[in-house]
Amino acid sequence: MSREKILVVEDEEDILKLLEYHLVGNGYEVFTAISGLEALRLARRHQPDLVLLDLMLPGLDGFEVCRELKQDSQTSGMAVIMLTARGEEVDRVVGLELGADDYVTKPFSPREIVLRIKAVLRRTKKDAPATPIWEREGLRIEEESHRVFVDGQDTELTATEFRLLAEMIHSEGKVMNRDQLLNTVWGYQFSGYSRTVDTHIRRLRKKLGPYADWVETIRGVGYRFQG
Repeated sequence: MSREKILVVEDEEDILKLLEYHLVGNGYEVFTAISGLEALRLARRHQPDLVLLDLMLPGLDGFEVCRELKQDSQTSGMAVIMLTARGEEVDRVVGLELGADDYVTKPFSPREIVLRIKAVLRRTKKDAPATPIWEREGLRIEEESHRVFVDGQDTELTATEFRLLAEMIHSEGKVMNRDQLLNTVWGYQFSGYSRTVDTHIRRLRKKLGPYADWVETIRGVGYRFQG
């Protein structure tokens, strides 16, 4: 069975070597890049399962790299975890809006990085669905093929967005708080990461178009899917 492939994009040599050491030690096949242009070239060449992407890069920054990856049909399915400087919340939000699956703030522990990678890769796998097809009015979700149709139009969702929508549909009518969603969708729970859920919900609503209000905000609690 082939090993899962990780592309690490980081221009600080010490951090790059640290990440490579721990990821190889955890059984991943690792490729490294120190610039945005090199990252795009290696992503297209090696087709990694996940890109661990620093934001502050020479030339093409992490935001532009993420945008290019998500707009290219050859690389759009790759999971992306962004590495951001502590306290720069706007960077994290923008990264998630561009299609990143998760983010980790610096300084970080290698153990947390590995945990995040495992969680993201786990939810990008297309496991056997509990509900193969769910359909109501003009919204159709095909879990086996990971496809969503809005009024007949095939709508592209990231793996995280799809998992989030599917989880809420499975719990239709029930209120799910942010911690529950972090645990079930992201596979972890860390203090201060509830904004991740809010950002993905906002992006998901945009893609659902006329059915956006089926994802209800329960102020002070969380979210509920009410088709």
